Amino acid sequence: MRDSASETARPHRAHEAPYDLAVIGAGPAGLAGAVAAADLGLSVALLDSAPQPGGQYYRHPEPALGATRPEALHHDWSAFADLRRRLDAGSVVHLTRHHVWTVVRDDDGEDLWAVHAVTEADEGEERPVRVRARTVLLATGTYERHLPFPGWTLPGVVAAGGAQAMLKSGLVLPGSRVVVAGSGPLLLAVAASLAAAGARVPAVVEASGYLAYARSPRALLANPHKLLEGAAHGAALLRHRVRPLVRSAVTRVHGTDRVEAVTVSRLDRDWRPLPGTGRRIACDALAVGHGLVPQLELATGLGCATRRTPDGTHTLVLNALQGTSVPGVHAAGEAGGVGGAQLAYTEGEMAGIAIAARLLGRPALLGGPRVRDLRRRRRRLRAFADVMAYAHAPGEGWTRWLDDATDVCRCEEVTAGSVREAVGDYGARDARTVKLLTRAGMGWCQGRVCGTAVACLAAGTGQPPSPERRPLSVPVPLGVLAAVDAEPCTGGGRTQHPGAEDGHAD
Repeated sequence: MRDSASETARPHRAHEAPYDLAVIGAGPAGLAGAVAAADLGLSVALLDSAPQPGGQYYRHPEPALGATRPEALHHDWSAFADLRRRLDAGSVVHLTRHHVWTVVRDDDGEDLWAVHAVTEADEGEERPVRVRARTVLLATGTYERHLPFPGWTLPGVVAAGGAQAMLKSGLVLPGSRVVVAGSGPLLLAVAASLAAAGARVPAVVEASGYLAYARSPRALLANPHKLLEGAAHGAALLRHRVRPLVRSAVTRVHGTDRVEAVTVSRLDRDWRPLPGTGRRIACDALAVGHGLVPQLELATGLGCATRRTPDGTHTLVLNALQGTSVPGVHAAGEAGGVGGAQLAYTEGEMAGIAIAARLLGRPALLGGPRVRDLRRRRRRLRAFADVMAYAHAPGEGWTRWLDDATDVCRCEEVTAGSVREAVGDYGARDARTVKLLTRAGMGWCQGRVCGTAVACLAAGTGQPPSPERRPLSVPVPLGVLAAVDAEPCTGGGRTQHPGAEDGHAD
C-alpha cells in the first residue's frame, strides 16, 4: 500500500496517468474489491473519508485510548484482518480522509472518470483533489433510517448505529441504562454489545415480528450461519436479562434536560399504536434506528438506475458482474441492497475480478471456480437479505406516533404540524414542495435524517421518498468548488493491457 499522505502532497501533474480503478469506500465491499483488482494487476486508488480502512462496520478505537483488543467488539474480524494485511502489503494507493463529493466523466476526450474529493490531509485545511480512473467501483455503504416521535430530540437519544460507533471508536456508552428500539437485526447486535460493555439494557423494542422470516424457510436453511448469529445474540441478551418486546415501539421520550424514561406501545400490523397499551420504562438513554438506507447520491448523480427493495428503500440495479446501468461504473455491498458484511465481501471481490477481466482482456477469469463460488454465495446471501428487508419493512401507521409539535426536521426545527399544514393548506404532495414551503431538509444533513418522514407525511402514506439526484453528495466549501480547475490530479500509472476491450494503454 502506498502512503496516502505523500500521495496527496505531490504537486499537480497535468498529464498524470489515470488509475485503472477508483474504489470509493473502504468498508468490507470496497476493501475486497480494491484488493482483488490489485492482486490481478490493476492500478487501484481506494478513497475513503476515514483515517483507517473498515468503514462503519469495522470502526477502530482512537489510538490515544490504547485499546488492546479492538477485535473483541467486532464479528468476523479475521476476514477484515486478512484484507487489511493484503492492503498493507499490496500496491493499492489508499487515500485516507478523502471525502468524495461527485464523480463525472473526465473532459479530456478519453473514456475516463474524474472522482472529485476534498481532503483534510494538510493540518485540517480542506483541499480539492481529483482522481482520474478508467473504472469506478462504488462501495458507499449506508446511513440509518430515522422515524421521529415526540421527544426524539432530547439529549440521550442516539442512533442505534451511533451507539455502536460510540462504543467501537470511543469505548464509551451513551448511558448506563439504555433502551434499544426500532426495527431490524442491527438492534440485537447493538443491545448485545452495550450489555457486554456494562450497560443495563431494560428492553430491546422491535416494531416488527420475527415470524416473517419463517415464510421463507429455504432462504433460512441456506444461511445457517445467520441463524447461528441470531441465536448468539439471543443467548447474550438472555444472559444479560435483556427483555425483548416485539410488535412494539417507543412512541414518546420523557425528560427535561435529557432522557429519563420512554413510553413503549404495542403496535398493530401496520405499526399503528394500540390504545391503552403504553408502558413507561425508566432509562437514561435511548438507542433507536429503523433500518438502513443505501447511500446512493454518487450513483444517482451519474444516472444509475435504481430499484425498490421489499423494505421500501432504493438500491442500484446491478448485473451479474456488479455493473450498474452506466458502463464503467460498478457497485458492491449495501449500494445493491442492505445485506451485511459477508455479502459485501462477496460482491466486492466479484466486482474486482469482473473489472480486471474486462480491463485486462481476460474473460477466462470469470469462468474459474472462485467466481462460481462467489456467484453461489451472492445468490444465497441476497435471498436472505430480501427476507430480512421484507420482515422489517416499516408499516404505514408509524406516522400515528407523531403529534403536531414533534420536530421532524431537526436541523431546521420544522414540526410535523408545519409539514401537515404545508400538505393540507398549501397542497404540497411531495418532499421537494414541503422543503420549499417549510425548509424541511435544508439543513446540514440535507434530508438524510428527515427525508423519509417528510416524504411520508407529504404523500399521506408510508411510502418512502424516491432517490434524489444531487450534484454534491457531501457539503463542499465554495472555495473548493472555485478551485476545481486547479485541483491536484493523482494517478497511479496505467497497466499495460494487451487485448483489452477498450484498447487504452500507455
